[in-house]
This record gives sequence, C-alpha cells and structure tokens, in this order.
Amino acid sequence: MRTKLTMYETIKGIDDDDHQWREKKDIESALQISRSSFPPDKERLVSLDVFRGLTVALMILVDDAGGILPAINHSPWDGLTLADFVMPFFLFIVGVSLAFAYKNLSCRLAATRKASMRSLKLLLLGLFLQGGFIHGLNNLTYGIDVDKIRFMGILQRIAIAYLVAALCEMWLKGSHNVSSELSMIRKYRFHWMVAFVFTTIYLSLLYGLYVPDWEYQISSEDQGSSTFLNLKVKCGVRGHTGPGCNAVGMIDRMFLGIQHLYRKPVYARTKQCSVNSPNNWPLPPDAPSWCQAPFDPEGLLSSLMATVTCLVGLHYGHIIIHFKDHKQRLNQWILRSFCLLMFGLALDLFGMHLNKPLYTLSYMCVTSGASGFLLSAIYLMVDVYGYKRASLVLEWMGVHALPIFVLIACNLVFLIIHGFYWKKPINNLLHLIGIGK
Repeated sequence: MRTKLTMYETIKGIDDDDHQWREKKDIESALQISRSSFPPDKERLVSLDVFRGLTVALMILVDDAGGILPAINHSPWDGLTLADFVMPFFLFIVGVSLAFAYKNLSCRLAATRKASMRSLKLLLLGLFLQGGFIHGLNNLTYGIDVDKIRFMGILQRIAIAYLVAALCEMWLKGSHNVSSELSMIRKYRFHWMVAFVFTTIYLSLLYGLYVPDWEYQISSEDQGSSTFLNLKVKCGVRGHTGPGCNAVGMIDRMFLGIQHLYRKPVYARTKQCSVNSPNNWPLPPDAPSWCQAPFDPEGLLSSLMATVTCLVGLHYGHIIIHFKDHKQRLNQWILRSFCLLMFGLALDLFGMHLNKPLYTLSYMCVTSGASGFLLSAIYLMVDVYGYKRASLVLEWMGVHALPIFVLIACNLVFLIIHGFYWKKPINNLLHLIGIGK
C-alpha cells in the first residue's frame, strides 16, 4: 500500500513565522484577552490542525485497511477511491498554511534560503524513508544500492510543491491592499499564471508527446531465479493515458532511469494484470507485457499538477488572510469548491479520466474541490460553532503530523518492535498480533 506520507514542518507551513504567529496567540490567551475582540483572521484557526489531523487519520486507515477493503484502497488506474484523496488533501493544506507562513516577510532573500533548505531536507528525508533503504516490515536488513534507489516519492513531491508555492508567495504577489475579491485576484494574478503555465505544459506533454516502444528487464529478485528476462512494451502512440504507453512514465524513464522508479505500480492490480483484481497477483496467462514494469506515481510530469493543487490551497489561505467575516470566507470557499468539482467531473465525462497515478487535470480539480468542501465543513464546525472538544484527537494528530508520519506511516515503530524477538525473528510481538504477516 503506497499512501505514506507527510511532514509536520511542511504541512504546518514549514516556516518559523507560522510558529511565532501561533505562539503569539497562545500568549494572548494566557493573558485572558477575549478572542471575541479580535476579527477571525487574528485567531488561531483550529480547523487547519483538524483538517491536517483528519488527513493523517485517513492515511493510516487506508494503509491498514486498504488491503482488506479494496473499495477504500487506491484505484488500480482510472477512477477515484477514498485513498486517492489523501495526497491532494496534504498538498492542499500545505498551500493553505503557506499563506500564514509568509504573510509578513522582513527579508525575502533570507526566507528564500530557508525555504530552499527546508525543501532540500525534505527531499533527503524522502530518499531515506522511501528510496528503498528500509527493506520492509518483515525484513530486519537495511541498505540500498544507489544504482537502484528510488528518486521520487511522496515526501519529494511535497517538497517540490512546497518550494514552488513558497517562492510564488514570496516573490510573485502584488503590494496593493485587498478590498474585494477582484482586488485579491489582481494581487495574486502571477500565482494563477504559474498554475496556468504548469497546467499547459502538463497537458501539452501528456497528449502531445509520442511514446515509442520500450523495454525493461525483470531481475532475479522479481522472478525468484538467477536469470534475467527482457520484456518489450509496444506503444508507438501519442496522447495515450493507459498504464503502459503514457508520456508520464516515458519522461520518468528518460530523465530518472527505469531502475530508479517505483517497482510495485498500482496498475498491477488491474484486471489485465491480476486474476484477483483489485488485489495483486497472480498474472493472467494473457497479461500485457507492461504489467511488471516499474512506474512512479509521484513522477516528474505528474508533480506539475500536484504543485497546482498546492497553489489552489494557497489561494484558499489568502481568503482567510484578507477576509474577516466567517460568511465571506465560507461563501468564497464553497463557490470555488463547487466550480472545481463540477469542472473536474465534466472533464471526466468528456474523456479526461480521474487518474491519480497520472495526476490528471480532472483529478486535480475534483480533489481540490473536495478539499475545499472539507475545509469549509471543518471550519464551520470548529471555528464558527466552536465544537472543538470533539476534535481534540484530530487536532493533536495535526499538530504532531511529522512524528506520526515518520514513526507510524513509515513503519519505524513497527520495525523497532520487530527488532526485539525471542530466539528467532519470527517470534516477535508483531507476528503474534498479526501485523506484517
């Protein structure tokens, strides 16, 4: 199961300004200054933490129960399931938080250096956690041949989206005040231009590039033998969005190298590749040659549209910054979410299918719209009506997203527990309670 992710520093805005802002509000509360005397944008929005915590909880749910309940596991290719909302939710809330993190800047150059370093650290952490260094829940060995390390991953994608959105927020916003929706659009018009350019590049390459035939090799690891088998995938098409002959995979093979891609692609669970679809294996006798080919769902081209999701979230954050009234915020969020959702469904209806591995435009729009609706609902319940006690657990999970991700989502806690056994590695607590069998 592939949905593993995310980071406290990134999802929290990844900037010290954000922490200083929150600490200031805590001091005000300690001094018993009434929150009612401040407009909504001066308050700590608990809904952001709850949204983040709910996404972490959803990630854990689909990771642990996805294999048992295929309906919530990732869609094998086209389509949308519960698990397919996790990544966009994380990217969306990263964007929302960035609006606070870079609200007031004393030095854009210093902020740029900090953002670049934090993005680099996140990339390196992603390489360590998701590059193959850790060999799995049932394996007490570790280490990776750098010739086969996986370059891209969930954390790497978040790092890229965060850095682009942060640079846009620091360097590409206007200096005039916002007094209306139109003036807000003018202030951040260059953000929308970046989103438009990214979308245009993505669509042009996805539907315009010619994908030739290509080959890959199955090693002895995959076949359980000492032989190597070369498989050829026949393509010779343009604009194809199937698993074997799409431009997303071709670009990754070309620039990253096929040996550096994810070796357990989600399309291995399609009916074409699995007798037990939507579960894995065994291969049917007439399985296509691409069924065992590596494919990275967090690849280079698809990360362009993932970055657009982060920019959409940044726009929702701008609405919090510039509009004081709860009703104004909710009306704008709901309107934009409805438009995104309807546009995405229309694209799917006319042939641009909802597809997470390719991160299609329709998928970006539908998941961004769903993110907006979810944020609106949580904001209404928690920050408007004040139902905060019911969401304390989710708020805590949102505040501690980084430790939860590293220790639980990346299985480090389970690996540590597995490391203590009686006489044989199989005699460990995890095996006793049925985890990792």
